[in-house]
Amino acid sequence: MECPHLGSSVCIVPDSAKFPQGSPSSWCCSVCRSNKSPWVCLTCSSVHCGRYVNGHAKKHYEDAQIPMTNHKKTEKQEKVQHTVCMDCSSYSTYCYRCDDFVVNDTKLGLVQKVREHLQNLENSAFTSDRHRKRKLLENSTLNSKLLKVNGSNAALCATGLRNLGNTCFMNAILQSLSNIQQFCCYFKELPAVELRNGKTAGRRTYHTRSQGDNNVSLVEEFRKTLCALWQGNQTAFSPESLFYVVWKIMPNFRGYQQQDAHEFMRYLLDHLHLELQGGFNGVSRSVILQENSSLSASNKCCINGASTVVTAIFGGILQNEVNCLICGTESRKFDPFLDLSLDIPSQFRNKRTKNQESGPMCTLRDCLRSFTDLEELDETELYMCHKCKKKQKSTKKFWIQKLPKVLCLHLKRFHWTAYLRNKVDTYVEFPLRGLDMKCYLLEPENSGPESCLYDLVAVVVHHGSGVGSGHYTAYAAHEGRWFHFNDSTVTLTDEETVGKAKAYILFYVERQAKPGAEKL
Repeated sequence: MECPHLGSSVCIVPDSAKFPQGSPSSWCCSVCRSNKSPWVCLTCSSVHCGRYVNGHAKKHYEDAQIPMTNHKKTEKQEKVQHTVCMDCSSYSTYCYRCDDFVVNDTKLGLVQKVREHLQNLENSAFTSDRHRKRKLLENSTLNSKLLKVNGSNAALCATGLRNLGNTCFMNAILQSLSNIQQFCCYFKELPAVELRNGKTAGRRTYHTRSQGDNNVSLVEEFRKTLCALWQGNQTAFSPESLFYVVWKIMPNFRGYQQQDAHEFMRYLLDHLHLELQGGFNGVSRSVILQENSSLSASNKCCINGASTVVTAIFGGILQNEVNCLICGTESRKFDPFLDLSLDIPSQFRNKRTKNQESGPMCTLRDCLRSFTDLEELDETELYMCHKCKKKQKSTKKFWIQKLPKVLCLHLKRFHWTAYLRNKVDTYVEFPLRGLDMKCYLLEPENSGPESCLYDLVAVVVHHGSGVGSGHYTAYAAHEGRWFHFNDSTVTLTDEETVGKAKAYILFYVERQAKPGAEKL
């Protein structure tokens, strides 16, 4: 929005002596000393934490509005408001009086000057810190956050995602999708979109809650977020622009309460799919898809209209087969899917850790078998038989008619009991490579020897007891190494640690033809 208060609130001139030492993104609040979400006042250059930490930046503004009772206010004091501050991580500007983000500047361009100064401070601090780390990591082990690429001395630094207030559910999904190379590369190669015209054209766009829905693009913000990851030029990226777009087009995710990561993933993929169907930056979605030769027509699965990269990579087809137990009439239906939701069999629900010796271990194969096994429908799910002309008892069985390039498996860990939604905390053993899906296919004889094998690329884990609480993290493989993504913190880990995780969502990538595959 265009803020009318910049002239009276933006008074500081970029000067290193007025700011704290170190990188702006790690500055500490002058009240509570927290280094999470630092904001700098553009009136007095004081640093405070954001409203979703301890809210001292907002309190600083509120305290400045208290009338002076013992002294007569001068004209200058009346004009100075302390209403405008800047995020030290994303450099976006916020006005507390307007209660919105700001896109305009002062006549002298002071906001942009402060923004550029903070960026220079951040880059200088990052460069010096990177040189220091390189010296310390000459003899480093797997616990390092840096890894060598192709035997050279070039270092690749993983980038975390800042938590904007219970947004770990979003961060875990974004990090997982960013490590699915074919999917990620498609978006990164899309042309950039300029959403604004006129006097704001050419400037960086900051999405605000007051903008209309026509001024936001989920595809564009998703593209920019993916481009920011794995570049190695920052330790953490703030996905606030993407989050505001999510607020606009996905009302279920407005606010800062904890959300279900699987539900968010489905909404995200569905809305990306719908927006891509309408074209992108004046270029037809179908033209962009055809330019990627690896996404051939045979790999597309249409869900809600024409195919996009979402359905080309995640899309599969299920055959739902229902048989009437009275007359034997068989009904078949083909349903497209982007992921499969698997129940954890009831006999395993008390086994909570991998090392428990009592009873058999629950495996991913057990969950898949439970999903595809023949099932008799209960009284609440009677099938309407067209031959009997009434609802009858019946059996149901699922077959996979077409496997996707990326197989997304969701373990149903949350279920309703009376008025509560409880979590199934059972450990489920899953393979890191060589998941064989051939036995679940409708026509396995028509598939090649390697086309049904999948290797794990990412895992989303829920820590805690309930869907409305707890914390989400993700494990993902990149360049042959496994990383653990915990919001802004990224660490290297190993396959053994990944294998012990209590998976909530598993992402498997179709294996390219290679000999010596391990099977589940």
